[in-house]
Amino acid sequence: MNTSPKAAGGHLKAVVFDWAGTVIDFGSRAPMGVFVKAFEHFGIELSIAQARGPMGMAKRDHIAALMALPPVAQAWTQRHGHPPGPADIDAVYAIFIPMNVAVAAEHAGLIPGAAEVVAGLRARGLKIGSTTGYTREIMAPVLPIAAAAGYAPDNLVCAGDLAEGRPGPLMMYRCFADLGVYPPHAVVKVDDTTPGIAEGLAAGTWTVGVTASGNEVGLSLAEWSALSRESQAQRIEVAARVLTGAGAHYLIDSIADLPPVLEAIEQRLAAGERPPIPPAV
Repeated sequence: MNTSPKAAGGHLKAVVFDWAGTVIDFGSRAPMGVFVKAFEHFGIELSIAQARGPMGMAKRDHIAALMALPPVAQAWTQRHGHPPGPADIDAVYAIFIPMNVAVAAEHAGLIPGAAEVVAGLRARGLKIGSTTGYTREIMAPVLPIAAAAGYAPDNLVCAGDLAEGRPGPLMMYRCFADLGVYPPHAVVKVDDTTPGIAEGLAAGTWTVGVTASGNEVGLSLAEWSALSRESQAQRIEVAARVLTGAGAHYLIDSIADLPPVLEAIEQRLAAGERPPIPPAV
């Protein structure tokens, strides 16, 4: 009888990627600017740091989280005469979606190394899943652009597809079903946001946090490349603290650095290890 690690089910079967900041849109630039502009429409000034805070959540949930920030809630009350409520969240969301649809397509370029890494994963027999805080309406113009550049995952689970999104596990569960993969420890979630890392942990998968190309650094590729190595290292350190605090098992600068991490996970699985559950999760 074959008792190799693969025969025993101790190998990876799939990698599930986030989209903006992980595979496309270096710096996750598209949604950040739209949140600021959407709130400006209602006379509310939102900082970039505030806009990025809940990144990774479904966009309506993201807006609700921003509305709950004391400075934002106070500004809304002063401007509109009442604290923000569900109808106000819906109003901002209605403005946000068409703006994000237009901008997301402009930022749909692949992060360097993405197409090559994914091709390598497929060559190893791994399936490629994807989840996103974007709605299907936002993703509609993004998908053909990404496909033309060489990235077409085996599935897509969007915010709004299920009763609950990130940081819960349902979107990952849908990936398991769509891809036909299990158990959870045979899957790796790669994401640049804390809700995305939480999503993977809640589903029982390995999690890999993305620092340099992601939301926590938030710079375009040109801006990032113009920094000194010392400045890059400082920004990565800050992002690493956030993502490690969220429970990420591994960290990478960008998707281009993923293959060695998968090899390390394969070795741990072969030794009988399973994804550690962080104390705070």
